Amino acid sequence: MKKFIPFGILIVVIILAFIYPGNIVTPSKTPIDKADTAWLLISTALVLLMTPGLAFFYGGMVRKKNVISTMLQSFVCMGLITIIWVVFGFSLAFGTDVGGLGFIGNPSSFFMMQNTLGVTWGTIPVILFAMFQLKFAVITPALITGAFAERIRFNSYLIFITLFIIIIYAPLAHATWHADGFFYKMGVLDFAGGTVVHMSAGWAALASALYLKKRNSTEETHAPARITYVILGTGLLWFGWFGFNAGSALGANELAATALATTTTASAAAAIAWIFFDILRGKKPSAVGACIGAVVGLVAVTPAAGYITVSSSLIVGIVAAVISNLVVIWRSRTNIDDTLDVFPCHGVGGMVGMLLTGVFATTSVNSAGANGLFYGETALFFKHLIALVAVSAFAFIGSFILLKVTDLISPLRVSPEDELVGLDVSQHHEEL
Repeated sequence: MKKFIPFGILIVVIILAFIYPGNIVTPSKTPIDKADTAWLLISTALVLLMTPGLAFFYGGMVRKKNVISTMLQSFVCMGLITIIWVVFGFSLAFGTDVGGLGFIGNPSSFFMMQNTLGVTWGTIPVILFAMFQLKFAVITPALITGAFAERIRFNSYLIFITLFIIIIYAPLAHATWHADGFFYKMGVLDFAGGTVVHMSAGWAALASALYLKKRNSTEETHAPARITYVILGTGLLWFGWFGFNAGSALGANELAATALATTTTASAAAAIAWIFFDILRGKKPSAVGACIGAVVGLVAVTPAAGYITVSSSLIVGIVAAVISNLVVIWRSRTNIDDTLDVFPCHGVGGMVGMLLTGVFATTSVNSAGANGLFYGETALFFKHLIALVAVSAFAFIGSFILLKVTDLISPLRVSPEDELVGLDVSQHHEEL
């Protein structure tokens, strides 16, 4: 019976699409800016490219027998999360605030993408804003997959990410980015998702690694299957991240250009810092290390990209690379089997970026922001510190509960025999 649950959900979605096609609303009086719209169309496509990029990045780092399954876990998000987002996910994140609490939107606000035609979000069409935000929702659960790579049942994974988007991601997006959101009104700054995307994924990754425990196939040495895939994936991620960060300016303007510049600089600084730190530890500089460093820099600058100067982004990249590298070392000495170090890189990188936003944010870059600790103001930093603790607790505890719920519905772990064979064959009957 459980195996028919996804099919039942799909049938319900199809029926709803026919009986609830959406409303035609009164056109907005705010004119659409063609340049802003063109840039957001491009940015939306760029952010979507990040998910296949992540698939290559993760797929290259697992063992050969798990490459296809790992890549599919990212790729499938482009299908499943899109359906959820179109039906009611966008409404939960950006719909009318429920109860005035600032934690969730009304699921009927944009149900089946109603009320998205003929109206604008700033200077761009609402439907475009919805599709832009969809790409953020798509990649977030995909980021988690690196923590439980090589040992999760695919069907159970689909259930977990469905629950995660509804119960963890949507409330965080609403609280952080909606005008009536709790963190937004509190004054927390998150330009492009350090809190919503990377911290939520990082803490969910740690919860997953702890819940699913270590892999059984310890007799094999974990050697990356395709380092060339990792390099390719990093390039695609870096390229797509310009849409992620610069696109979050929601316009073709100087702020977008600044975000693009800080994104480039932080990633470059982190890649080099990771290599140099490895050399100082007596290790040889590696392609994988350079790629991980670059991604950590991208993660850390995400919340800060539109609030800090280019010179500050250098510091953000270097600090994030060193701290994440140290956490990777710590994790390797524990029994925590975070397969691809998602928590040290995305979780910790996101937290470092959030705190450094509270240090280096300046209104000279973005008048809608605030001045941070570096500019003599303490309020923003302490707001970020409070938000960091709250988001961390919510994402970690909430994800752990969702893992337990999913496990009750459908067992999460593959059998020892299936794990030994590899998930490519045992879950998908395919081989590289």
